[in-house]
Amino acid sequence: MLEKTLTLKLLKEKYGVCRLSAEESIPKWGKNSPFYSITKTVDELSIVCSQDCIPKDIKCEKDWRVLKIQGTLDFSLIGVISSISTILAHEKISIFAISTFDTDYILVKDKDIGKTIVALTNKNYEIVS
Repeated sequence: MLEKTLTLKLLKEKYGVCRLSAEESIPKWGKNSPFYSITKTVDELSIVCSQDCIPKDIKCEKDWRVLKIQGTLDFSLIGVISSISTILAHEKISIFAISTFDTDYILVKDKDIGKTIVALTNKNYEIVS
């Protein structure tokens, strides 16, 4: 029997990916979530947070679910996101990836979460909630 590859934790909430103009300040609502990610470039300010926190007038894509890769990933590891994204690409599941210092987060649309769990489990990933 093959050993599990990695363990991913499915976060409970649904999340939104928001786009604000590059000139805007980071809004308080963007930080009122158990998980959030803020990225600023010269072109935009992107915020990923619980969709319940997002005001109605904000440009965003909602209904994302978050899978957190459990444990600390060493910077020398190669192909973690590539392996997961390849499995999901074969199933025609789009992802939005976020990396932090310690680990990676894979976002998939809520409508695809069941199919995602089956695809990853079939490739020896463990999914916990």
